[in-house]
Amino acid sequence: MKEFDLSKINNVHFIGIGGIGISAVARMMLHDGKVVTGQDMQDGEVVNELRKVGANITIGQSYENIPEDTDLIIYTIAIDNFDPELAKKIKERTDIPVRSYPQMLDIISRDKYTIAVSGTHGKTTTTAMIAQILRDLKYDPTVIVGSLLVGEKSNFIAGKSKYFVVEACEYRRSFLNINPKVLVITNIDNDHLDYYKDIEDIKSAFHEMAMKVPGDGFVICNPDDAHVSDVVKGINAKVINWNDYFNKDLILKIPGVHNKKDAAAAVAATQLLGISKEDSEKCLKEFPGTWKRFEFRGALSQGALLYDDYAHHPTEIKATLEGFRELYKKEDGWKITVVFQPHLFSRTKLLLNDFAKSFTDADQVLLLPIYYAREEDDGTISSEILAKEINKNTNNAQSFNNFESVEKYLGIEFLSMNNKDIIITMGAGEASKVGDFLLK
Repeated sequence: MKEFDLSKINNVHFIGIGGIGISAVARMMLHDGKVVTGQDMQDGEVVNELRKVGANITIGQSYENIPEDTDLIIYTIAIDNFDPELAKKIKERTDIPVRSYPQMLDIISRDKYTIAVSGTHGKTTTTAMIAQILRDLKYDPTVIVGSLLVGEKSNFIAGKSKYFVVEACEYRRSFLNINPKVLVITNIDNDHLDYYKDIEDIKSAFHEMAMKVPGDGFVICNPDDAHVSDVVKGINAKVINWNDYFNKDLILKIPGVHNKKDAAAAVAATQLLGISKEDSEKCLKEFPGTWKRFEFRGALSQGALLYDDYAHHPTEIKATLEGFRELYKKEDGWKITVVFQPHLFSRTKLLLNDFAKSFTDADQVLLLPIYYAREEDDGTISSEILAKEINKNTNNAQSFNNFESVEKYLGIEFLSMNNKDIIITMGAGEASKVGDFLLK
């Protein structure tokens, strides 16, 4: 692997630049005064925000899109699945260094006091919460988070201190490239089963990550959780139980017990830096949330309220809807319509029974076709099958063949909606486009 001095790199090209993690590194390079070019399969808000700060981005992926004067190529690990031929071509280059997004996190975290936030659910919110506390209290951290921060439309914060707060994703064991002094594990659940064999395989990755934390470091988790207890056995770092910091009376701007748990983990992490629980919780009371997490998009002309949320795993869906019901109670006449796009054939198929039970707090569930992302349809799973399974439990779901038919249905429903209606577009794919349609 070709070594390089990042300070001597001028022109950086990103493949898959619209990815929520890799785009943060692109922002970092722009902040450092480098020329940033990139390519992605599709346009979107992340790409548009990068263009605003100076990135030159091509839509459509091709080896020919890489400028001749490129000094460094940074790529998303998803291209191994999406475009193996392009992946092979760039990895064969010997004239310039080529690094994956996770490998860049290794380089960035080496010389920093790194707080890495991992877990199947809640890691984006917890990362952003830690960032808010440290920024409010003038600790000046560098931050990479897997969403856009509300108000800033950025997933990267350039700090001048030694502190680096980073969201650490377990997909394809990519978080093992990070070098944390503090590791937060929010929880461990079945996910990314297109890569991992089972929950034991997932736990093995988290254990390997926990083993990376040095003896004078800390792992913040719930050691009483059945999946987590195995992960932290025999590690070198000190284990901190975030349950000791949980405050059921903490009032946040974003509802749900799951957000209070994330807050507990954030308070535990910042206390290690000498910040009191009282000061951290004071900062968190003003935490506005992040993009696509309980994001209020506006009131529609009939009075219905439109939200967007990233929840795409059964546990997340259930917790998110419970949070909505804290604010918008059924007994007070509130009706919730969820427009959900399942994300990945493998996840939908393997967690079908869990998905079927996760919409109990919704009045109706409108299912878009499955967002295939990095997979191919083998014909064994569909939104129609998911709707049938949901209806065995709550009888409140129907599937649609395309976006247009959902929009047409909502156009008719819209006439009977009022200021006691909530519409939530939900998922890790493109469900928010339905919200764009409604806002028009």
